[in-house]
Amino acid sequence: MKKYTFLFFMLIFVCFTGYAGEQESESQSSSIPRPENPRPQFVRSSWVNLNGIWTYTFDFGISGKERGFANSQGFEGEINVPFCPESSLSGVGHKDFIPAMWYQRSLSIPAEWEGKKIILHFGAVDYETEAFIDGKSVGKHYGGTSSFSFDITPFVSSGGTYSLVVYVLDDNRSGVQPSGKQCPAFKSRGCHYTRTTGIWQTVWMEAVSEYGLKSCCIIPDLDQKQLLIQARFYSVRPDLTFQVKIMDGSRKVSATKAAVFDGMICPLRIKKPKNWSPKYPFLYDLIFEVTDSSGQVLDQVRSYAGMRKIHIQDNQIYLNNEPYYLRLVLDQGFYPDGIWTAPSDAALKKDIELSMSAGFNGARLHQKVFEERFHYWADRLGYLTWGESSSWGIDLASGIAARNFLTEWQEIIVRDRNHPSIIAWTPFNEAWGGGEELKRLLIDVYTLTHSLDPTRPVNDSSGGFHVKTDLWTEHTYEQDPEKLKELLVLSEDNTVWRRHPEKSIDYKGQPYLIDEYGGIKWIPSADKVFADDSWGYGKDPATLEEFYTRLEGLTDVILGLPHICGFCYTQLTDIEQEQNGIFNYDRTEKFNMSRIRSIINKPRNLK
Repeated sequence: MKKYTFLFFMLIFVCFTGYAGEQESESQSSSIPRPENPRPQFVRSSWVNLNGIWTYTFDFGISGKERGFANSQGFEGEINVPFCPESSLSGVGHKDFIPAMWYQRSLSIPAEWEGKKIILHFGAVDYETEAFIDGKSVGKHYGGTSSFSFDITPFVSSGGTYSLVVYVLDDNRSGVQPSGKQCPAFKSRGCHYTRTTGIWQTVWMEAVSEYGLKSCCIIPDLDQKQLLIQARFYSVRPDLTFQVKIMDGSRKVSATKAAVFDGMICPLRIKKPKNWSPKYPFLYDLIFEVTDSSGQVLDQVRSYAGMRKIHIQDNQIYLNNEPYYLRLVLDQGFYPDGIWTAPSDAALKKDIELSMSAGFNGARLHQKVFEERFHYWADRLGYLTWGESSSWGIDLASGIAARNFLTEWQEIIVRDRNHPSIIAWTPFNEAWGGGEELKRLLIDVYTLTHSLDPTRPVNDSSGGFHVKTDLWTEHTYEQDPEKLKELLVLSEDNTVWRRHPEKSIDYKGQPYLIDEYGGIKWIPSADKVFADDSWGYGKDPATLEEFYTRLEGLTDVILGLPHICGFCYTQLTDIEQEQNGIFNYDRTEKFNMSRIRSIINKPRNLK
């Protein structure tokens, strides 16, 4: 009872403004790219996918507003949305810097949407966005990786056709906007790759009741055998009822209903819950409905949830109350033809399947916020992930950069926190500089993350610079197994290895993980060399057998140390000139996957 009371009041004090889901891919037309529903955990029947051919123009002088571009009825170029102009799939393939650009397309509002709110959604646009309808501004957004929407109801009428114009500003060299691994130089180099400008995720619109559901936060309470749902609404009135049903296929396992009020909390008991886990990734279907006093359904949303628990105890990570060893791979989510955008929904699923075929049980999603469809497939397939921001690119001592980061990070967590496959948050990666300003920012981000999602551990800064953290993570690319063991073995006074002890707080017994290691370069043949500056960590193995021996030796060291509770190998695929992946950049195999899997899946030897 005490735990239920805690969770109940915990929900009251957390601000929930996010999105939620769907069970199966839903498409409206195979003639447009990425036709599936982009928000698979919060699905309505009335929606229109706006991907496909738009007109566009670059604005190198950032003078488009002066020249009246907001009133455009069409620009001279054509671009295939949602692919960025740097990509080949966009049909543009412009590789140089694009400080600003404009998009335009015709927007037709279905006649049957009469009396509904019309919401215009953007999966992600890098970086600053302003949208116009027939020259009138409908909203602005700052952030290159978070989803956002504009209520365009005041600007349109059902059955009408309008000109939608989208203006984008993007300067990844400014120091104030997170840009991840997008290269600040013209040519990709080191671990920086081709940039992404503008629209890079699905654009869509939907019709919603004035009293429709705005968002739901779903918290599985495994110990109390219940789901806790907090609901937010666009508007409320006294005669409305909110109803939730939990379904196992066609069988209803739990239901509740109550009078609507914004922020209401609905606990739903499940007598014999089926737990979600990598071995058995079971998902319950959820049906949310808002009804009036006559029983008429004003809004219906379909979603799903997984009953699973993640917590920390005795220097270990626990999944569903059992210690769980993490065998993760670094996944940066780049594609040769789409850059940050997967060419298809199937490609997202395939990346997870490739990782699992290599023996990994999850991924550290690195310096990129992955689209919701990826998390959907991870939920379906039982694939554990750490959510991370694209923190590189900002001046960590800048107040404006900190503000930009905090706003975007909040939107990221709120959008993705309902996914059972996400088991940890990593706001920053290798945040070495910034002094006292950085320390303050890391504390603020840690606090913000826990206020928005108290159910998952937070890794404040992956790679050894820790200020306030639930997980202790270190990076090492030592290529000699004997030297790696000397590095990682506990010292005589039982202390762990810290890469930069002078820059971090003292280790306090958190779960200790090596969340970057390996990175061994291997290029199967000369025709697979991507660039003249292709590289990997350490000296290149002379033979394929030497690669296997080194990989096994490094992994055995980590598996054999009892104080280490997980690892993350660098990386899943080659990315441009960084050719140290388990797979080639085009996702073809480099290695005998049975042998790779036997190494990654090897039982721990703790003698």
